Amino acid sequence: MAKWTPKHEAPEPLEGPVVATITGGTIVWFVLFLAQLPFYGSLSEHGHAWWVWTCLAGGGLGLIGVWYVRRRDAAIKRDAARRAAVTAE
Repeated sequence: MAKWTPKHEAPEPLEGPVVATITGGTIVWFVLFLAQLPFYGSLSEHGHAWWVWTCLAGGGLGLIGVWYVRRRDAAIKRDAARRAAVTAE
């Protein structure tokens, strides 16, 4: 079997509203957590209590993700400003 090799360069990654996307996803996880809380007893009886805790974990990890992408976005903007200042000199 021959090794597969690409015939062209990989495209540049797409940049979009990353902070808004991660924030929206985090909000969805927390809303799902809150929506399931009234049904915790029933979910627990049927062995599905982990659904509630999965949503809480998703929301918690989403908060870390929001922190991360905000810092990343700020670093990208700082680098772009630094490059523009160097180019202007």
